[in-house]
Amino acid sequence: MRKIQAHCHLVQVLFDRPIARSALISIGRVPVVSPIKGHINLPVIVKRAQHSNPAGASSPACVLLPSRTDGKKGQQERSAWGAGDGGGHLVQDAVDYRGCPADKSSTGGWVAAALALGIELCERLSTMGIAVNLVTYLTGTMHLPSAAAANVVTDFMGTSFLLCLLGGFLADSFLGRYLTIAIFALVQAIGTGLLAVSTEVKQLRPPPCAGGACEPATGVQMGVLYVCLYLIALGTGGLKSSVSGFGTDQFDERDARERAAMGLFFNRFFFFISVGTLLAVTVLVYIQDHVGRSWAYGICAGAMLAAIAVFLSGTRRYRYKRSSGSPIVHILQVLVAASRKRPLQLKQQPLAAAALYEDRAEHARIPRTAQFACLDRAAVMAGDDDNEVGPDGRPAPNPWKLCSVSRVEEVKMVARLMPVWATTILFWTIYAQMITFSVEQATTMDRRVGGFEIPAASLTVFFVGAIMLTLAVYDRVFVPLCRSLATGGGRQGFTNLEKIGIGLVLSIAGMVAAAICEKKRLAVAANAGSSPLPISVFMLTPQFLLVGAGEAFIYTGQLDFFITRSPKGMKTMSTGLFLTTLSLGFFLSSALVSLVKGCTRWLGDTINHSRLDYFYWLLAVLSVVNLVAYLICAMWATPPAASHAEQPQPASADEKC
Repeated sequence: MRKIQAHCHLVQVLFDRPIARSALISIGRVPVVSPIKGHINLPVIVKRAQHSNPAGASSPACVLLPSRTDGKKGQQERSAWGAGDGGGHLVQDAVDYRGCPADKSSTGGWVAAALALGIELCERLSTMGIAVNLVTYLTGTMHLPSAAAANVVTDFMGTSFLLCLLGGFLADSFLGRYLTIAIFALVQAIGTGLLAVSTEVKQLRPPPCAGGACEPATGVQMGVLYVCLYLIALGTGGLKSSVSGFGTDQFDERDARERAAMGLFFNRFFFFISVGTLLAVTVLVYIQDHVGRSWAYGICAGAMLAAIAVFLSGTRRYRYKRSSGSPIVHILQVLVAASRKRPLQLKQQPLAAAALYEDRAEHARIPRTAQFACLDRAAVMAGDDDNEVGPDGRPAPNPWKLCSVSRVEEVKMVARLMPVWATTILFWTIYAQMITFSVEQATTMDRRVGGFEIPAASLTVFFVGAIMLTLAVYDRVFVPLCRSLATGGGRQGFTNLEKIGIGLVLSIAGMVAAAICEKKRLAVAANAGSSPLPISVFMLTPQFLLVGAGEAFIYTGQLDFFITRSPKGMKTMSTGLFLTTLSLGFFLSSALVSLVKGCTRWLGDTINHSRLDYFYWLLAVLSVVNLVAYLICAMWATPPAASHAEQPQPASADEKC
């Protein structure tokens, strides 16, 4: 044993010298301490990594060396990975840019997460800088009717979030989150740059109105605009599905301190989104209206390119999680396997554990639950019919015929998310009105403050301000107050389901306020023939404040709900699933606008000749019905103990007060 210790000490000394270290690695024979039991293996062949590492480039292989070997039994059994409480210096399920186990001291943490937050800030700056003022460009420059312009905006935003599913699929199956973010951020920057060019070229927009006659945009002009917008949507969807997941990858759930930091990450992530949106609706909107849209869009493209450079600069600092394959494929495999075994006659009900297939280690298994029992058939072993010829020529289970119990339970965890997912869609339909019809309302009202005229789209600053103020009051006032009043101690606050419910209630109040304000605005418009109308634009403030506060609760609640209650290997897909509620909310807005316009006279070509207040009342009534459905689903969605065991909850101040 003393010889082994001396040998290890010699290698450790040599590795402290760069020249000797290079020589040892090139020779390829060094002693290595096992990261599991502390045993020393002599010799171990160490090769250069020939495969692609998570960062996308080849690099020298990692070499694990002993930091200390003193012969004591306790220290021999101590793993470099640490115990279950995260006490080690390596992260179990993450690697660094070379493909080596990630070291906590040199990778991850808030420094790495901040770089991901930076690229999300610039993404919001670009997307919202375009979206919030796009309706005025479509009606004022492209000469589209009011309802058609609103649908263009909501279709653009809906597609952006729908493409998050594509981004999540590519990240999980092929690219990984790091490359997905980098590639699609570049796509968005290119689309924004092309949009800046298209708004500058006179041939790509119709001539100004002459004598009250306005020529609408041609098919070619709208086609070029659509190409630019949907290229931006592709970039947004691709990177947005991975940013939050990549940020949480920088924290170790097994380490109590890093797990608490991960909980704070969700609120700070949304805070950065709000900062980007705030800059978009103030600075960028002002530049669009007073300097030029091409300049504003050019700034967006430049900001995204700068964000990409900053993001890439952290390559050596990031932690990378290895993907376990596409979760969409895994879900389909369980569904197909369960449907194939429907005719199977089962002798025992309920099924015995011995009759079910499991291929995971004991510590990684998910206990079986009784819910959705029809899916358990996918794990029932039926003999040779379940096998196929493996790569080594031996029989192996066919994943389309036989799935493990843990795989089936992962699909059940996703199924439990769906009722809440469905009942949050309508909130984002209401949100869509804040960046379409509410902006059109503002264009007809008095926006002067002294000698300065507020851009119509900049009124959404109250919307963003409400989000930031709500988050600040919740984190700095409400949570500490609840903690001091709670008898059990610990971090206190609303659960994620309670946050979602509060957001839905505030959205209903916002629509009621919007309907009342619009009725008064129409009364003024009926008696005034000039524009702007002699009514202050600040009458729209209540609807922005209420819906903005609602978004602060529902966005953080949804993000926390979908990430913490989904299987570990499906975090990227769960983020995409959450973002599809935004997408479907925008598409539902377009569908409702088209339906109401076709069946009623509530939505005319100009907002002053419409009954937008009736449309707002319709949304309020639908939201009340949706809230009742949500309350039922929320009571049903309490996760079983198995879900908590599989997916640890971050300490994010989300316990019930």
